[in-house]
Amino acid sequence: MGKKEKLEQNKQEKSYSLLARSLLTGFIGGLGWSTLGLIMYYFNFSKVSPTSFILRSWLNAKWTHEWLGDLISIVIIGVISIVVALVYYGLLRKISTMWIGTLFGIILWGIVFYLLQPIFPNIPPLNELGKDTIVSTLCLFILYGTFIGYSISYDYRDTAIRGQATEEGNG
Repeated sequence: MGKKEKLEQNKQEKSYSLLARSLLTGFIGGLGWSTLGLIMYYFNFSKVSPTSFILRSWLNAKWTHEWLGDLISIVIIGVISIVVALVYYGLLRKISTMWIGTLFGIILWGIVFYLLQPIFPNIPPLNELGKDTIVSTLCLFILYGTFIGYSISYDYRDTAIRGQATEEGNG
């Protein structure tokens, strides 16, 4: 065995930065929770689907009503969710409580269904959605916000603790 091979075996895998892990958390959260939102739509828990927001508000093509439209919408929401995770990372990552993520999800719901509603012509106004849709989507956003928030805050705290332990071990 050569010297180079021995050195490569002793190398540890390079860990991703906290920011990169937070952005990945956002993407995975967007994929997962938009998929759950689509399932809720198919089982009539909600009158709106991810496709209603993302594609059908601006496109009237036949494929937006098929599985391809749903798949593209889920991926787009995953990408948008990276921005959401970046906002949480920048503003709230140091707060390690589940309730901040829950509040973050409620605020996101208000932004999407109240503030941004005029740019989504396919989505009825809030007073026309119905109780089932409001409760279902609010719960979905609360779960999403809690997932994003708690994951990022936990990762931040865990990284800080590991960094502190490493400094104490070297000192």
